[in-house]
Amino acid sequence: MNAFDPNRRPAPRPLSFYGRELSSRLLLGTALYPSPQIMSEAVRASRAGIVTVSLRREAARGRNGERFLELVQALGVLLLPNTAGCRTAKEAITTAQMARELLGTDWIKLEVIANDDTLQPDLFGLVEAARELNRQGFKVFPYTTEDLGAAERLVAAGCEVLMPWGAPIGTGLGLNNRYALKTMRAYFPDLPLVVDAGIGAPSHAAEAMEMGYDAVLLNTAVAKAGDPVRMAEAFAKALEAGRAAYESGLMEKRDMAQPSTPVAGTPFFDLGGTGGGTGGGTGGKARSGP
Repeated sequence: MNAFDPNRRPAPRPLSFYGRELSSRLLLGTALYPSPQIMSEAVRASRAGIVTVSLRREAARGRNGERFLELVQALGVLLLPNTAGCRTAKEAITTAQMARELLGTDWIKLEVIANDDTLQPDLFGLVEAARELNRQGFKVFPYTTEDLGAAERLVAAGCEVLMPWGAPIGTGLGLNNRYALKTMRAYFPDLPLVVDAGIGAPSHAAEAMEMGYDAVLLNTAVAKAGDPVRMAEAFAKALEAGRAAYESGLMEKRDMAQPSTPVAGTPFFDLGGTGGGTGGGTGGKARSGP
C-alpha cells in the first residue's frame, strides 16, 4: 500500500516499455467500435500512445482488414499486435511471426487462452510461448493473471513487462482481486506492470494507478460506451488523476475515526443549564476546554 509518508513519496517515473518512453499510460484496443471513424476519434481523444490490433481478426476480414490496419497505422501511434484467440503456444508463436512480418514490429501482446467462458490465460502455454518468442527476439507483453509463480517464470523467460488481468475480458468488473494486484506490485517494484482486461469505468483505471500500476489496457469500456469518444477522454483524465494521487502519496487508511480539527484548547459550551434556548439564559455560559 502506498501509505502517506511526508518524508518519502513515490518518485515520478516516466512510462517505458523495452527502452521506449511513452507520454500516455493508456493502451487502447481497436475492436467493437460502432465504426472505424468513431474508433479513430476515440483513439485521438484518449491520447493513447499504443493501440492493440488482432492480427487473426483482421486477416480473416480480407481486404476490409487490410484497410482497417491502414487506418490504424495512419493514427500515428505505436501498434501492439496481439495473439487473441490463440489456444496453444504453437498458435501464438505462429501468429506473432505473422504480425512481425506484416506490421514490421517485434512487439507482441501475447495471449494464450485456457478457457472459453472466462478467457483466462493458459499460464503453462503462456510461459512456453514467451520463452520461445523472447529467444526469437520479440519484445513480449504477456497477458497473465496475478499468479506470482507464473510471473517469475515469465520474467525469467525474458519478459520486461507483465500484464495481469483486472477481471475477465469484457466483463467490466474492475479490479476483482485487489490484494493480489497489490502484492504483485510490491513483489515487482521496478518492473512495468499493466492492468489488462476487465476495466469497466474510469474509476477502475484511476484505482489501478493509485496502486502504483504503470498503465492500463482496455477496449470494451470505451468501444461499447454510449459515447465512445467522450468515454475515451474520461479515461485519459482518470489515469492522470490516479497517477498524480499515487505520486503525491495517499493517506494511510485507518479503522477508527480521527478528527481533522483539533479539540485541545478550543472553547465549547455547557448547554446543561436552565434557559438553554436561543434567548439570554444562563445555559449559554462559555467555559474553556482542558
